[in-house]
Amino acid sequence: MRALRRFTVRAQLPEQLAPLGELVLNLRWSWHPETLDLFESVDPELWRATKGDPVRLLGEVDHDRLVALAADRRFVRRLTDVADDLQDYLSADLWYQRQQLPGAPAAIAYFSPEFGITEVLPQYSGGLGILAGDHLKTASDLGVPIIGVGLLYRAGYFVQSLSRDGWQQERYPGIDPHGLPLTQLTDAAGTPVKVAVGLPEGRTLHAQIWKAQVGRVPLLLLDSDVEDNQPAERGVTDRLYGGGTDHRLLQEMLLGIGGVRALRAYAAVTGTPTPEVYHTNEGHAGFLGLERIRELVETGLSFDEALEAARAGTLFTTHTPVAAGIDRFPRDLVARHFGGDNSWPGVPAERILELGVESDPNVFNMAHMGLRLAQRSNGVSKLHGIVSREMFADLWSGFDSAEVPIGSVTNGVHAPTWVSRAVIELADRQPGPGLLADDAAGFAKISTLPDEVVWATRRQLRERLVAEVRRRVRASWLERGAAPGELDWVESVFDPDVLTIGFARRVPSYKRLTLMLRDSDRLRRLLLHPQRPIQMVIAGKAHPADDGGKQLVQQIVQFADDPAVRARIVFLPDYDIGMARFLYSGSDVWLNNPLRPLEACGTSGMKAALNGCLNLSIRDGWWDEMFDGQNGWAIPTADGVEDPDRRDDIESAALYDLLENSVTPRFYDRDAGDGPPQRWTAMVKHTLSSLGPQVLASRMVQEYVERYYVPAGVSARAAAADGLAGARDLAGWKSRVRAAWPRVRVLNVDSAGLGDTPQVGQSLVVRATVDLGGLAPGDVDVLASFGRIDQTDRILAPKVLSLQLVGEGEGGHRFEGTIPLGRTGPFGYTVRVLPRHHLTASVAELGLVANP
Repeated sequence: MRALRRFTVRAQLPEQLAPLGELVLNLRWSWHPETLDLFESVDPELWRATKGDPVRLLGEVDHDRLVALAADRRFVRRLTDVADDLQDYLSADLWYQRQQLPGAPAAIAYFSPEFGITEVLPQYSGGLGILAGDHLKTASDLGVPIIGVGLLYRAGYFVQSLSRDGWQQERYPGIDPHGLPLTQLTDAAGTPVKVAVGLPEGRTLHAQIWKAQVGRVPLLLLDSDVEDNQPAERGVTDRLYGGGTDHRLLQEMLLGIGGVRALRAYAAVTGTPTPEVYHTNEGHAGFLGLERIRELVETGLSFDEALEAARAGTLFTTHTPVAAGIDRFPRDLVARHFGGDNSWPGVPAERILELGVESDPNVFNMAHMGLRLAQRSNGVSKLHGIVSREMFADLWSGFDSAEVPIGSVTNGVHAPTWVSRAVIELADRQPGPGLLADDAAGFAKISTLPDEVVWATRRQLRERLVAEVRRRVRASWLERGAAPGELDWVESVFDPDVLTIGFARRVPSYKRLTLMLRDSDRLRRLLLHPQRPIQMVIAGKAHPADDGGKQLVQQIVQFADDPAVRARIVFLPDYDIGMARFLYSGSDVWLNNPLRPLEACGTSGMKAALNGCLNLSIRDGWWDEMFDGQNGWAIPTADGVEDPDRRDDIESAALYDLLENSVTPRFYDRDAGDGPPQRWTAMVKHTLSSLGPQVLASRMVQEYVERYYVPAGVSARAAAADGLAGARDLAGWKSRVRAAWPRVRVLNVDSAGLGDTPQVGQSLVVRATVDLGGLAPGDVDVLASFGRIDQTDRILAPKVLSLQLVGEGEGGHRFEGTIPLGRTGPFGYTVRVLPRHHLTASVAELGLVANP
């Protein structure tokens, strides 16, 4: 018989061990070695059996063992020290408090559909979730007052296994929230707090709220599996990225609308400040802006006024460089869920639909809505910022793509989570700050270490990976139906002295999992080379509905099943955080070969680099800006080749060439017999000392704070000041400007100050006469853009000068400015008129411009 419901019973801890319960419920343990060591010492064998899950550990540990530990003064002292350390961490003034940034928000909401904190809390599928988890952990370490908001999926993503013929299979084991490191949000009377979201036809979607404490950061997770719901609504939070279009829409309504309501409930229960800034991690949570508009309309604002108040404090981060990766819903479906009997007073469905307008009139675009509801937006690497500005340029027609107001913050990774202890101890051999010191100064010490020490650490990590690969290969083959007696060969899988290449990520087509198989004979020769062999460990999940991705997995698996190569190449199913730590630390080379520029950032290579692994990658995402020629290898790309097969042929050949002629010779080049390869260890040390600080999430979160959170907080306060007078004024100004703009014209542009032969050092006086169409001069900026020009008269890297009002006549307003001629060569200028208001974040915010 199968149980209808499952739940976890936790141990009743003796009084002396009460702090254990507090430690378990704060996920700081997932990146705090001393706490993990303490948990392991409770029962080392059970700790391994529970795969490092402290909740399961305390649920299964023998009572007599707890009694013995309570009487063990040494253990109790350790427990007290670790608990005191956590309390110090929670109460200390950290970077955010010490900076005393003017206008710094008291609270920031961070919305994401998934969060990868630890494998014990399986609420993530891939890079987006891992990034969100690292963002929260780093915010905690820096003292940034973030509150995370997401959904609690009762079946997580899925557990991946393989059939005998290598086809991906999915399993969705039920998750008991009581068996996770979560607490339920309750009111003063102990009653669970719930939120509700209205649905068409009089239905209501209810959700309870669970809280995961991520160091100093609370993470609120909404769960629709409550008795208040009908069966269909009860299953809304069943699976991450599961179900059809209707199901996904309900998930995103609950995340956005229910998430804001959960924040309000949390503030009411705990006294936590209401967030001033709202960070939308991708378009899935975009409906949060609509809920904030609804709240503001209820206070008496018009829709347009509420829109400006909500936009002022909102940041939208896009993570996809391809239109196909954006969430889209049928327009009629969105209209049905936000109109008719489920409409909100003062928030017309027509206005909502306008926010999601795109080129296809039948589609509602969540990214377009996210951009229109946020005054600030960014991509996740410098290259992705460029791609995003081009991708969304139509929303700001009339502007060059470089002027589209989408910035970039390159992703980073949380070093305490991903750096192996061996590498931390390696750095600690030298005096000075630790590797994980606040200013990342500890990474510089790596370059002073002897080659022998660095090489020994790298071999230790490779040896650890080999043991894990063999364990997982055996488990996978047993699950695929092999008999134990068939698996003697597993003990010869991998060799701790062979160059090890890692490749692990989701399996969409653009990541090209099987590019390495393009010339399978050449790959075999590389794997089996008599003097310079390589070994490859591969992992990744295809989306359950992506048969194409599953076929790619099957191709890799079937190649790796060949007895001739199976000791040198493996596919490990069920890639998760636990597996990733072994792969990142134990691989010598991290391979990444996406179709450029379709990798928004990619962070797996960053985690590998933090362990001394060298990247071998297409110059896409973060690698495009951080590759320096000494920290790895860049695979040449065939940009501009339109035939995808020919492009794959060219780029796979380049990959093989690099492996054969650059990577393997350097790894096996031992100048002193069995000594370390000096050129290889030099690259490892350079990678750790120079690249390490660049890829840290601490750098990323600090950039978000200084470039987005603080300015957004200042804008939000300005919009809300004096009873939201700022928002009212901005909305009225935008309405007036939009109405007048068709009449705004640049009537005449001329210049003076130059003779027949302009020379460096002279100045050019530019004059423009402008018909403002009834607007006041203070409503606009008249800008001269100037600089070197190309053969098509396009201004390259233009500089901008704001022209000053010098008079008014019947023909219009006259503006003037002086441009210095600071360089030789072809030179040009132009004049434009743009709207200006002190509460806008960009001159392109309205998408309006008047050209000559």
